[in-house]
Amino acid sequence: MNPTHTDAYLRRLGAGRPARPTADALRDLHLRHLRTVPFENLSVHLGEPVVLAEEALLGKVATGRRGGFCYELNGAFALLLTSLGYDVQHLAGRVHGDEGLGIPYDHLALRVRTVDGGDLIADVGFGAHSHRPLLFGERGDQADPGGTFRVVAAGEDLDVLRDGRPQYRLETRPRTLPDFRAGAWWHSTSPESHFTKSLVCSRITEDGGRITLGGRTLTTTDAEGHKTVRELGADEEVLAVYRDGFGIGLGQVPTVRDRQFG
Repeated sequence: MNPTHTDAYLRRLGAGRPARPTADALRDLHLRHLRTVPFENLSVHLGEPVVLAEEALLGKVATGRRGGFCYELNGAFALLLTSLGYDVQHLAGRVHGDEGLGIPYDHLALRVRTVDGGDLIADVGFGAHSHRPLLFGERGDQADPGGTFRVVAAGEDLDVLRDGRPQYRLETRPRTLPDFRAGAWWHSTSPESHFTKSLVCSRITEDGGRITLGGRTLTTTDAEGHKTVRELGADEEVLAVYRDGFGIGLGQVPTVRDRQFG
């Protein structure tokens, strides 16, 4: 990742280049990312390939002003953090669902080592989650605007809990970004994946709330958790929300695509 890409990424976040790779700088970048770069699966329904390679990730997130799902968002964020001097590892996760744990390489999160604050779990790609990185080695409650989080041992792995409910299980063994290609392919092609069944575009707002567009349903949530739901009508109205609410300029309204596996 060259300095031009780093500068473009930081401009997207509205951030200056940190003087040192500290924990405070990481927290600032993490929150800015969640506010600026939406969690979205539009590529799945626009027929765009999901490519886990440096040039593609930076072209989409840093200069293309798009978002993505976990592999893309945390993959791109890892490139930025590494370019700023952080020691970053890719960790594989499996999401806790109603039917148990998801597939291997179901989720990508990051273990980040700073020069002053030890190791933290950074995750800008899980939708509604912690606003700040979590302390990797802390086993007590960690208060956050997104809820009360706890990292607990699960055999050799770690479970990340939000408000007492398990969110995902992390392996502690570091992986490489190409290891996640099969998971990204499955989630973007399989009719069993929730990403192929619905559309989502979501980000944290400046006041700590959230704005989410699911298809044509616009949900705004304030910092206290109060929700306002509105059904959008004309295509122009939907495209205006993508543009003004998420900074994404589209030529057409995405719709859920019918697909068969593969």
